[in-house]
Amino acid sequence: MRISLCQGLLTGAIVLNLLILYYVSRAQQQMMDKRKELGRGTRRVALPGSGLSGGIGAPAGAGGDPGGVGGEAHSRGPRVTVLLREFEYFENYVGDVANSFLRHRPELPFLAVADTSPYPPLVLPEGARLLVLTASPDQPPQAHRPEFHVQTEFVLLVPDGVELEQPRAIERLIRELEGEGGGPVRLVAAPVLARSAVQCLHLRVNLREWTATYSTAASGSSGSVCSALQGDAVVLIRTEDLFNLSVPVARPLFSSLFVQTALRGWKVKLLEGPCFAANHRPLFSSAHNQWKADTRLKEATGRLMRSFGLKRLLLADGKEQWYGCSKETPRCFGTVQDDTPDYLYLDRWTPPCCLRALRETAKYVIKILETSGVRYWLEGGTLLGAVRHQDIIPWDYDVDLGIYLDDVPNCDHLKNLDSGSLVDANGYVWERAVEGDFYRVQYSEANHLHVDLWPFYPRNGIMTKDTWTEHKQDVEFPEHFLQPLVPMSFAGVTAYSPNNYRGFLELKFGEGVIENPQYPNPSKKRLDRSKL
Repeated sequence: MRISLCQGLLTGAIVLNLLILYYVSRAQQQMMDKRKELGRGTRRVALPGSGLSGGIGAPAGAGGDPGGVGGEAHSRGPRVTVLLREFEYFENYVGDVANSFLRHRPELPFLAVADTSPYPPLVLPEGARLLVLTASPDQPPQAHRPEFHVQTEFVLLVPDGVELEQPRAIERLIRELEGEGGGPVRLVAAPVLARSAVQCLHLRVNLREWTATYSTAASGSSGSVCSALQGDAVVLIRTEDLFNLSVPVARPLFSSLFVQTALRGWKVKLLEGPCFAANHRPLFSSAHNQWKADTRLKEATGRLMRSFGLKRLLLADGKEQWYGCSKETPRCFGTVQDDTPDYLYLDRWTPPCCLRALRETAKYVIKILETSGVRYWLEGGTLLGAVRHQDIIPWDYDVDLGIYLDDVPNCDHLKNLDSGSLVDANGYVWERAVEGDFYRVQYSEANHLHVDLWPFYPRNGIMTKDTWTEHKQDVEFPEHFLQPLVPMSFAGVTAYSPNNYRGFLELKFGEGVIENPQYPNPSKKRLDRSKL
């Protein structure tokens, strides 16, 4: 049997592909085995060409006495890597912290982690190392990834300026964490200086609503179990848990850590003691350096929350922090296609900053209409939101009001819009909509969140218009729905609505629309009602 050249080439290609598949699968299995060794705290040879400086020759986790309890731990090396992430380049005590831990526990790996190479350079003692997270084009990818440089079973996260005065404090933390078994407590913390300096908080993260809510947790006699900490603390976590987080060492470290652990249902146990010492408090020697640190913290928090898709923080003291759009910035989403804003495809609802802007604009427009003598009513999805929530529908992206066309001359903001748009004294933009014969009021020139005003006029007892759009609310209806208009709570104010809101809504959207919520265009994205 003769084999042609094409058959030979085809056979060779098949064999080559099989060999490639074999070696790829083998490499993947080796990587999985390494990750398992990482979680068990087994020793591993240090990687060449790493992004570490200071004691490069010694792999993290190699050494003498264990960071754990008893002789068994001694035989397998230290169980804990000390990791310092939060420090400022312009003034810090990283060297003092490293000296404090290594003086009492010289076998413990100590790792300082920075985004870029610090300037001035850190002065670290022998045994302490610096890991720079920013990738370098001449280094392999693992050189700048911390999970490749921690080979111990646990990681002890320490703040700048802390000192180890009681060497057995680390064992206490390990015993506490191991005593929790496989339960929800996946982190154990000890206060710095005093227990009163740390507050145990409950944290609820709602990604669908772009919001994180902090509340105060009660303290117990032997410690507190909660989902976040506020204040100076040292935290112990299993290495495997830390590096299973999406961004394990993002800054601010505790803000990042607890958002991610709260989403996984993990808890932190804050002990009453032992307390870690800190001779360097306050951390900064001048008001100027404190201001610089506060400014950098604020900027880092903003970057972190935006990367996590969190636009609103509700703090335990009742204050709020916002990281979304404002009157000076564009809204959080782009042009809406097919009545389906982009955030619905991410299984999220309208960002809270956008809802806030819509409420402000709606209240403002309603006040203008009422003082001008323009009869109006809650229209379409806005009326639906008022009936269901006394507010805007959580996934809606605009507000709709109907108005009597005959009343438009009563309003100075509306009557001259044929000649162009109007920016009023409060920065709101009044204009004729380009999509049809109706009016639009935008939150600002930069932020195009808006209220649409739909003008109707009566003819033979029917509210009608001369031109129509494809909007569901843009249809004729009997005028008796507006005679009389009735008050209804909406977005914190009392607005006017049709007198028979159920009949009005079912005329426009169909029977059962109030009890059966759905996204605007189910053919593109359907609401999963089981998640309501």
